Parts: sequence; C-alpha cells; structure tokens
Amino acid sequence: MTVSEIASLFTGVALFLFGMSLMGDGLKRVSGNKLEPILFRLTGTPIRGMILGAGVTAVIQSSSATSVMVVGFVNSKMMKVKQAIPVILGAILGTSITGWVICLSYVDGAKGISSIFTTATLTGIIAVTGIILRMFNKNQHRRYIGDIMLGFAVLMVGMSTMSGAVSGLGNQEWFTGMLTSMTNPFLGILTGLLFSTLLQSASAAVGIVQALSITGVMTFGSSLPLLMGICIGASVPVLLSALGATRDGRRTAVSYLVATFIGVMVFASIFYVAESIFSFPFMDKIMTPMWLALINTILRFTILCLLAPFIDVLEAAASIIVPEKPEEKDTTAVRLEERFLAHPALAIEQIRLTICEMATKTEESILTSIGLLNHYNDSAFSHVLDLETVGDRYEDALGSYLVKLTGQELTESQGRSASLYLHTLSDFERISDHARNLAQNFQECHQKQIHFSEEAMSELNVMIQAIREILRVTTEAFVKSDPELAKKVEPLEEVIDELCDKMKSRHVERLQRGSCTISQGFVFNDLLTNFERVSDHCSNIAVAIIELEADDFDTHEYLGNLKEKQTADYQHYYEDYSKEFFFE
Repeated sequence: MTVSEIASLFTGVALFLFGMSLMGDGLKRVSGNKLEPILFRLTGTPIRGMILGAGVTAVIQSSSATSVMVVGFVNSKMMKVKQAIPVILGAILGTSITGWVICLSYVDGAKGISSIFTTATLTGIIAVTGIILRMFNKNQHRRYIGDIMLGFAVLMVGMSTMSGAVSGLGNQEWFTGMLTSMTNPFLGILTGLLFSTLLQSASAAVGIVQALSITGVMTFGSSLPLLMGICIGASVPVLLSALGATRDGRRTAVSYLVATFIGVMVFASIFYVAESIFSFPFMDKIMTPMWLALINTILRFTILCLLAPFIDVLEAAASIIVPEKPEEKDTTAVRLEERFLAHPALAIEQIRLTICEMATKTEESILTSIGLLNHYNDSAFSHVLDLETVGDRYEDALGSYLVKLTGQELTESQGRSASLYLHTLSDFERISDHARNLAQNFQECHQKQIHFSEEAMSELNVMIQAIREILRVTTEAFVKSDPELAKKVEPLEEVIDELCDKMKSRHVERLQRGSCTISQGFVFNDLLTNFERVSDHCSNIAVAIIELEADDFDTHEYLGNLKEKQTADYQHYYEDYSKEFFFE
C-alpha cells in the first residue's frame, strides 16, 4: 500500500468511528434517554433481560456501552449479577445489527431509475436532509434526528473511504498470504481479539473486516476466526470500566469475558470438529459484506443459545475469577455511579433516589431530636449526631455528582430536575444541622437540670406538633414531586413564625412574673430559633418544588406574590393550621 492509501484507510476508520458515535448518540437522544431506565427496570426474567440487552445495544450501537451501564447497575446495587448476565448475552447479539447497517454502504444500483439507490446517492440525500434538520430547526427532537442522519452519512463515507483504500490489496501477495494464515483458527481468533481490543469497538472491527472483504480474497475459513476473536475482544472495554468497582461490579464485567470466551470456544470446537469430519465445501467461499454480517449474527445468536441455559454456571465462573473478599462499607452515595454520568437519565434517577433517602433521614433526625424534650437518652442523642454526619456526607457526594452532571448535555426536563436538587440539597443538610442544635439544647437541659414551666412545656409541645407536620408535608411533597402538596407548606411556615413570636412574648411575661429564669430563657430562645429555621428551610424546599413546575426559581418573587395576593388556597390552609396549632 502507498502512503496515500494508508492515510485514506486511517481517514476512513476515523470517519467510520465518528459517524457511528454520532448516530448512536442521536438515537439515544431521540429515545428521550428512556432506554437506560427501561433497561434496569425491566430485567425481571432472563428472556426479558436478553431481549432488552439486544434491543438497547441495537439502538446505541455498542455492546460495550450497554455492558458498562449494567456494570454500573450492579455496582450501585440496583441489579444482581444473575440479572445482569442475560442482558450482557443480549448485548453480544445486539451489536451485530451494526454490520447490517454497514451493508447499506455497498448498495449499488444498475441503470436508470435504480441508480438512485447507489451508495453515493443514498448518502448524499441523507446528509443533505440531516444538515437541514440540524441547522435550520429549533425543535430539539428534529435536530437529534438530523444528528442520526449525519452520523449515518459520515459512517457511509468512512466505509467508502476504507473500501477504496484497501481495494488494491487483493493483488498483493503479502495480504493474500496473511489471510491464508488466518485459516488457522487459533491465529485468526488471536488476531481478531487484538484488532477489537485496539479499536475498543467490536462494531468498528467488523466494519473494517467488511471493508477488507471487497478485495475478493477473504474466504469463509479466514473470516470466521476473525469474527470470533472480535467477539471476545469486545469484553476489554467492559473490563477496563470495572476497575475500582465493587466485587459484584467486577464479577459482572468478568462475566462478559467469560461468556464470550466460553461461547466462542464451544462454538469453535463444535464447528471445527464437524468440519474435519464433513469437510464443509463453503470454507473457500469468497465473502462479501452482507455474508460477513450474516455470519457475525449467526455466530452471536448461536453463542446466546448455547449459554442461555447456563446463566448460573457463568455467574459461578465469574465468582471464582473474582473471589469473595470483605467488602468496603457501603457509603451513603452508593447509587451515584460515575458510569451513569454519560447517561443523564440514569444519573438523574439515582440522584432523585439518593436525595429522597437524604430527605427521609433528615426528617428522622428532627423527629429523634424533638423526642428528647420529654424523654432524653444518650443513645437517641448520639443517633441525631450520626444522622447529621450522614447528612453532611450526602451533601458532599450529591453536590459533587450534580456539578459533574451539569457538565453533560441535558434535556430541558433533566436540567430542571438538576436545578431542583441543587436548590434543595443545602436545605436538607441545614435541617439536619438544626436537629443537632436542638439535640444539644435538650442535652443541656438534661445535664443542667433545667425544667421549663408547665405553660412553656405546653407551648413547646404545640410547636413540636407543628414542626412534625411541616416536615411530614415537605418530605412527602419532595419524594412524590407533588407541587399541590407543597403549597400547604408556606401557610404552615407562616403559622410557625407567628407561634415563635407569641412564645417569645409569653416567655418575657413569665420572666417578669418570675415563673421562668434567665438560664431557661437562653435555651428557650435557642429552641425557637432552630424551630423557625427548620420551617424556613422547609419553605425553601416547597417553593423549589412549586417553581420547578413553572420553570422559574425566583423564590423571593414567588413568596412576595403569594403573601401579597393571599390566594384562596393559601388562606384556607393558613386558617386550618391556625386552628390546629394554637395555645390559650
């Protein structure tokens, strides 16, 4: 090959890889990023897992990407290894679809009307349509369709460039000699494995083999081992992705290698034993791109059928390779998988689940803390401190993860969700801080034998009931993403503010009468300050939920309008809470 032909070959490979990536990304975006959540929610049975694995892989054009997602699911304990293996088997089959797409680049028309079906014409029409959709459309969905069409066109151009670069190889003795050596199954499988590992893409490796087939010297006997080696080599990116994963995450990645290796070895053993007995006449058949796509699909489908009944065996083999070891303690952010950042729909869902856990633990910290007023014990006090520490860890992990996520390309809906979580994260953490403060106030009362008057205790118990209610409503509204329920928070926050003012005034009166002391007063005022701050943070969270629906996070403007206009709903809730939480 000349320097020009070598340069053309690499150019074609680069265009092919870029086109395949662009087309796969466009397909994922058109699907609304719904494929990934569907993948982990609907893998209840092995058959369903295999179908979903094949389907998702066919869409995103990469078995490695699907398998890396599955490793993430297992690593974050959303899926078990046994559930993941059928998905991986399906992905092994699904990636063969790309070979059929590549066949379109070899469509040639004859004369007349059929000439419109040539590769050049088809590519040109798709490219022009794609650029029109991409550049002259404000509709994001249509722009994504344009990306798919442009990706397809670039892929076609890449394949044509590769084919042109290697077209003269059929007359080169060194090339025909190399292909002849590929009829040695071991050497052919090893070459295919190294080829696929180098490219980090089984689809790209198969595409290049299809391009080489136009030389007219590739036979069935030399092509089959290459395809088998490519099948095994696709496991390398998945293995690399599992570095640093949990034990089960590593086992899932290893199961891809185990499945492809065992599947290929069993297939090769059966095939070559049969060939030595029957001397198949098609071993010298000259391959075309379409024949290679068919053989690749048959190979992978056969591997799927061979291994489907032995999922338990594959799991056991992966467990032997990755032995049992003491696992690190689970962190609060176990769901926040770095692998999911490339799939924002999954990342958003895991953030939602994690921050809902944080909300629940925050509510628990306040409830445990206020329980110390009437029944103090050191165990409950320590539990509040532990929950406050957990809240800090949640904030650190979620904050870092959200910052990384916002660097990704998000849909409008995903951007709004990320904004909600960013707005509410610090409020939940601050509530757990106030729970700690309250617990320390009650500990001080216990240690210093500070006892409030009967009247003050009655008022505090009313306030505690109001705090319980505002926390319950806020947490439920957040977990359920219910803006209507969130509208009940602000009227209650107003009632709590008024209760705090009344309690401060009454405490001053008790000081003047001598029924309360200065030392009691300091603790009493600290308690009221923390209660008021808790209700303020609940208000912030509720407003964020409501404003998310309106796609507007101007909290001050919303609260100003709400209190100024005194809507019927606001007035209704305010009156109800005023009647429920009052003291004589």
